[in-house]
Amino acid sequence: MFRLHLGRTSGYCDGLSRRSFLQLGVAGMASVGLPALLQAKANSSTKKNTSVILIWLDGGPGHMDMYDMKPDAPAEYRGIWKPIKTKVPGLDLTELYPKQAKITDKFSIVRSLHHNTGDHFAGGHRMLTAQDMGVSGANTAGKFPSIGSIVNREVGSRRRGIPGYVAIPYGMSIGLRPGYFGGHFLGAQHNPFETVNDANSPNFNVNNLNLAQGLTIDRLDDRRSLVKHFDTVRREIDQLPESRAMDRFSAEAYEFVSGPLARKAFDIHKEDARLRDRYGRNSWGQSTLLARRLVEAGSTFVTVHLGGWDHHWDLQKGYERLLPQVDALVATLFSDLDDRGMLDSTLVVLCGEFSRTPKMNDGGNGGPPGSMGTPGRDHWGEAMFCLLGGGGVKGGQVIGSTDRLGLRPTSRPLKPCHIHATIYEVLGIDPKLHLLDPTGRPVPVLEEPEPIHELL
Repeated sequence: MFRLHLGRTSGYCDGLSRRSFLQLGVAGMASVGLPALLQAKANSSTKKNTSVILIWLDGGPGHMDMYDMKPDAPAEYRGIWKPIKTKVPGLDLTELYPKQAKITDKFSIVRSLHHNTGDHFAGGHRMLTAQDMGVSGANTAGKFPSIGSIVNREVGSRRRGIPGYVAIPYGMSIGLRPGYFGGHFLGAQHNPFETVNDANSPNFNVNNLNLAQGLTIDRLDDRRSLVKHFDTVRREIDQLPESRAMDRFSAEAYEFVSGPLARKAFDIHKEDARLRDRYGRNSWGQSTLLARRLVEAGSTFVTVHLGGWDHHWDLQKGYERLLPQVDALVATLFSDLDDRGMLDSTLVVLCGEFSRTPKMNDGGNGGPPGSMGTPGRDHWGEAMFCLLGGGGVKGGQVIGSTDRLGLRPTSRPLKPCHIHATIYEVLGIDPKLHLLDPTGRPVPVLEEPEPIHELL
């Protein structure tokens, strides 16, 4: 079927270390595809009411130390930690994931994901847009809209007054913001709404929900009425589709700022203290809890940025600090969604831009062995993992496998496009969707629009 719509985490080894809210106005709204900005939502035939939480491990999480352990491999491959058995036979996890081990029936692991690049930027672009397009450390500019931006265009919010696409605390990939999370040629209106502030802060709030100093709802109504008057005059002169799209977009912006729904959804302080403890009283845990609040309120695509995974050395210190946090937030998120009756309508995805080398280095980073701490792992895109669960995705499965050293897939090799196609399928979006690029040429969103059928 052919469908055409006209319309400071830690630094990286590469040496690289928006708007956070739509403006109350029409500046910048005449970008490519603007006439269809909200048309897709209005005309959408999707019957699903599903959402996605993408937990992004920025920097490159290693498969060999988390979800694809090789206990029988030589020591320099199998690494520091031992696997533990889980609720699902054959789905073993690292011993640093005891909480996830109890709920493996709620999610599945793809062990045969690959895109064959060890470049942070190339990997990030491929994972977040499913496109290669020559992006690399020497050419970092995004070349295609992110999956979140496409979802925002096609579906929008599940509930008026709530942003459809949100990034907590920001949309950032490999130091680029919004980077490969952005809307690119779809326009900045499809960049994620960013919460920016630390959700774990006692004083957490989303500044962009507050009106400018001295501006009340009454005054906002007055200004909105004035804008409507000028819009009416303009339309008498020129009946453009862009004008109607601007009117609709401005109306949604007004509802977002002036209505109570978004303000309530972002108020994490209303959560039970015991549940907040279970997620983890840290930035990552509270960000994940906030993501759950947003999909519960009506957001369709929410990303959670967990940065700091570029462990070329001293892997032990890094992972023994980070993995328990991930374990708590992932296990609690699935249990929380299930308890609230939201698991069947919320897909959780956990991944990063690539994995780490199966063989550990000597911890010297070019110096004497061990001079930089314990051994680490370098960049590796030939074998990666992706966790998926909820939203109708079958749990308790292992999709694909890698060889005995974890170097490359040996069965069911899968690419980022297959992950994207699965997400689209969960959301009720046709994976064979085409968009118009800036030259007016129709381009497929996915070159291989086949979802992972075993999961659906």
